[in-house]
Amino acid sequence: QVQLVESGGGLVQAGGSLRLSCAASGRTFSTYAMGWFRQAPGKEREFVATITRSGGVTVYADSVKGRFTISRDNAKNTIYLQMNSLKPEDTAVYYCAARYSSSLFYTIKVADYNSWGQGTQVTVSS
Repeated sequence: QVQLVESGGGLVQAGGSLRLSCAASGRTFSTYAMGWFRQAPGKEREFVATITRSGGVTVYADSVKGRFTISRDNAKNTIYLQMNSLKPEDTAVYYCAARYSSSLFYTIKVADYNSWGQGTQVTVSS
């Protein structure tokens, strides 16, 4: 399994931007579909965005579409989540996740991912 470490979280005012990073260990990063999820206090973990192995396909939750962008750099074993026009309801712990997969595979289901990072806190003030 791949080891994942998120960074880039913090406190930002509504309307601001943050860029999250998720660094992966191992030499087979390009064989993993990747995803970003988030969990607010008292709520279940929810899907935010996913990207296929090559980065050719990206899918977003309706709540972040047009504001967030997921990307990956396979040479650096890293994925990113650019978050713009942040809202207080975006406040949560953000997790990256990985799943070994075929080239065009992606999934929005928490249960389909088998490697998770420790999470990074994002707080958006009003």
